[in-house]
Amino acid sequence: MKVYVANFGRQNYEWPACRERGTVATMNAIDAQKYWEANDREGYVATRMAKDTTAAGKKPTKATASRWFNLMTTVAETVGDIWVHKDGDELWWTTSRSDAPTFESKKEPIERGRDVVICHKFCEPWSNRSKKGVPLRWNELHPKAKDFLSTEATLQSLSPLYRDYTLALIAGDDLSQWHDTPLWQNRSETTKKGYAPIKYGSQADKIAYQRASELFEEADAAERMARTAVATTNSANGQTVERVVKKKDLGFPSAAALQDYIMELMGSQEYFCELTNLPLELDEVNGDPAMFASLDRIDSNGHYAPGNLQVVCRFANFWKGASENAEFRRLIEALRSSVNI
Repeated sequence: MKVYVANFGRQNYEWPACRERGTVATMNAIDAQKYWEANDREGYVATRMAKDTTAAGKKPTKATASRWFNLMTTVAETVGDIWVHKDGDELWWTTSRSDAPTFESKKEPIERGRDVVICHKFCEPWSNRSKKGVPLRWNELHPKAKDFLSTEATLQSLSPLYRDYTLALIAGDDLSQWHDTPLWQNRSETTKKGYAPIKYGSQADKIAYQRASELFEEADAAERMARTAVATTNSANGQTVERVVKKKDLGFPSAAALQDYIMELMGSQEYFCELTNLPLELDEVNGDPAMFASLDRIDSNGHYAPGNLQVVCRFANFWKGASENAEFRRLIEALRSSVNI
């Protein structure tokens, strides 16, 4: 069983129909649907990158468009999975059924007004109460739970830890085994400091400013001292490796220009790691450093320049190192397939 946190169309326009009919749903533009029906991922990705935009109004990256291709498959094939949706101060949930999905044409009732094909998959009646009858109110949830029980993307599959918590929440069970851990207690303490996954443009702007400033400050130091080395220890053999960033390596005229570019990247990626599809997080006290947003060069031998950058989770950047980008993606996909995530 999987647990999905989902929205239903841009601005959630299909949510009222889902709640009334007892379904979960996703949609494709009509010109994209034919590629999905033919299982033509490459054709789908190419047309979405050329013709579509993310909710932030940015052209999608290849990884984002590929994730979109998977959405209709996930919805059409879901059986026995839990689906969660935040609506104002209410948390709703349902369980998908084995009934065959339906496919319907519709004109989107929002500003962009695309002609789309909507896939509806039947589920049990939506509920905003636990199985013990307790109302599920957003403002009563633990701050850590709020981090993963809402998403700006179309849908997100929860990790086993968060899945188990959500199932216990829905069952009305005792949640102290999570709430009493240091990580969850620290999250309560840092609620007022703004730590959270990156979901909004204002948060992304903060990260973009930090990363751009770091690179340009490092480059300035390199110019002043002729050589600024950032030493890292190779845990395998104890060797010290030096990395030097000089202004000639930066394909941007200023930190502000790089900041704007990083903002564009995160919007294009819908605030997900480009390599792993995991949510990016702000780097705040008591956050998860492995998940912090990190600027990565696609070609490690290239410069920090337009077309050679992607935003990834810090651990993915560390693991990738100087590896070929395509090879690292292949290994991530192999890992994902082996554990069915």
